[in-house]
Formats: sequence, C-alpha cells, structure tokens
Amino acid sequence: MPAEKKKIRYQYACLPFRIEDGHPMVVMITSRETRRWILPKGKPEKGQAAWQVAAQEAYEEAGLVGRISTRAIASYASVKRLDSGIELPCTVRVFLFEVDEVLDDWPERTERERRWMTPGEAALLASEPQLAQLLLEFSRLWD
Repeated sequence: MPAEKKKIRYQYACLPFRIEDGHPMVVMITSRETRRWILPKGKPEKGQAAWQVAAQEAYEEAGLVGRISTRAIASYASVKRLDSGIELPCTVRVFLFEVDEVLDDWPERTERERRWMTPGEAALLASEPQLAQLLLEFSRLWD
C-alpha cells in the first residue's frame, strides 16, 4: 500500500449542544452514504484553524449557528471512507459547540438527518466506540 494511503489523516468535528432544564442535549447527524450517526465534521482546510472548520461543518451539515471552543476537548480514532470505497485511519479532534440557532434551511439538509438527543441516546446510536465514550463522558459533566 502506498505510504500516502497509510498516513493518518485528521478531521475536525464539533459536539453541538444546548442545555434544557439543566440537562445537556446534543445534535447528531447521519453520514451521507452509510447513514451512520456521527458528529458534524470535516477535513482540514487551507487558511482555516481546526475550530473554524468544525464550526463551518456545523452550519453546512447540520444547520447550526453558535459559539465554538478554540481548543479541542477530545480526540478519537475513526475511519474516513473515501468515495472510492477505500477506508483510511483518521483522528477526529472534537470542539465544543454551544448552539444558539437551529436553521430550517442549510446546505446539506436534503442529504442528512439531524436529531437532538441526550448524550446517552447519542452514545447508543454512535457506531464508533470512542465517540460513544466521549458522549458518555460529556453527559457526566452535568451529573
């Protein structure tokens, strides 16, 4: 396998949340092809900081506007599935994103499902074990 295909790549995700009656609620979205439940995330973009990429993806993929932390709160191992079907190892860096506004119209609204849920519900739906663990740890912050 060429060295380029073995190289670990990065993606930048946000963990969109709001507090309802003292309890956190998070947004999960479906991936385009496999319809797995994931966080909004994207690849590095030239000229943009990691947190800026994550915030942009929250808007494009989930129709969310809000405030994002400039430091990652966690990272987890994932697999990036390319259009060609090739799967590449990937490290996802996650930034907290406090949602201020949920838009009815956004760029990828016809390509994905967006759902508010408790972190526990999100952990059950997450197909990546490390993402599920991150969601459970996030939930414990409000216990």
